[in-house]
Amino acid sequence: MSLLDQIPVVIETGSAETEVDAQWHGNAEPVLHEVRHALARLVAKGETTKIDLKAMPFGPGDLERLLSVLGTGEVQASVDALGPTRVQETAIPGVWLVDYLNSEAHRLALHLEIATVPEILCPQPQDLDDAIAALDARLNPDKSDPPLAS
Repeated sequence: MSLLDQIPVVIETGSAETEVDAQWHGNAEPVLHEVRHALARLVAKGETTKIDLKAMPFGPGDLERLLSVLGTGEVQASVDALGPTRVQETAIPGVWLVDYLNSEAHRLALHLEIATVPEILCPQPQDLDDAIAALDARLNPDKSDPPLAS
């Protein structure tokens, strides 16, 4: 006889609370704690975090529970690059929902991004060099290439 045999086992069924917990599968709560720790790292070190929600082993109701707790903020943006991407601020400042779709509107990826500004909204460093050249061309049209069409 092992010590495991001495542990009493009680099986409960049929309560409304158990049905709700089973529906959520409990995977939303750990992600919310991960978001909490990521926010602390953002504040302390400026470190950003991405959480791939599509890779999470969510059960029915987990994603809905997660999004319900995070709520909806005031800022929305859309980016058209290889398909539409929707960026939605949550009601928790610094926590963004970024939904990547293909041209047929099928979800390619769904991320929570903990950052002051989502990465997809930031210009690429190489684009900033091009921006200087484009502005120079507009400021000095006789000295450089023709300005870009506006």
